Amino acid sequence: MDLHTVTEVISPAGPGMWRPGDAWLGGGTALFGEPRPELSRLLDLPSAGWDPLTVRDDGVEIAATCTIAELAAALAGPAIVRQCCDAFLASFKIWNVATVGGNLCAALPAGPMISLGSALDGVCTLIAASGRERQVPVAGFVTGAGRTVLRDGELLRSIFLPAAALRARTAYRRGRLHRHGRSAVLLIGRAEPGGGLTLTVTAATRRPRVLRFARPPHAGELAAALAAIPATEYVDDVHGHPAWRRHLTGYYAEQIRTELGR
Repeated sequence: MDLHTVTEVISPAGPGMWRPGDAWLGGGTALFGEPRPELSRLLDLPSAGWDPLTVRDDGVEIAATCTIAELAAALAGPAIVRQCCDAFLASFKIWNVATVGGNLCAALPAGPMISLGSALDGVCTLIAASGRERQVPVAGFVTGAGRTVLRDGELLRSIFLPAAALRARTAYRRGRLHRHGRSAVLLIGRAEPGGGLTLTVTAATRRPRVLRFARPPHAGELAAALAAIPATEYVDDVHGHPAWRRHLTGYYAEQIRTELGR
């Protein structure tokens, strides 16, 4: 989609450059996906030269401009990373352009980087136009379909994934109407020390839902926790009816509970 109202591209761009009518540009796969007549400038972030990934003793810092291809190559160890990358069902061209940060900022329910970050207790670093930073959990970054906590002029700088979560045993389930269709349900379970379970529900719901159990839950406990998710939170679009998404969520959740409880 051509953005006919854009008159200038600022490259490289950084905090403090934003003004009304601007948009931060990552890979552009979401930004260029529909008309945006309110835009007059694009602030190019990839040209800032941020390192895609920084490995630390306590985890991995993923730049918002890290592409899906870079993420899949650099974090090939944890199976859940590749599974979430594959959930894009995109060509190698998209993998080499689309960014981790762009997927989060688009805030689509089916965004697999939202699923990955939420399931692994990821934390976003946001930078305001003033240069002030704040941290927000990935699970709280997305507030609804197409909505985030980003304020005017604020940009997503990076996502931190803790080492303990990356090392944890995980279980992954994904449902869609068609083999090459968009995710309608994407659940990730993570085994916790002492037998606990963290279950993350995405794609089926408008925003991530993270359920935590300090000890191994029985089937009834899991079902009760899922029942607490309001029916209105389930997405209703061409990729699946809410009742079907809710049913599949329960079905996959029980599979995950059983798998990680072994």
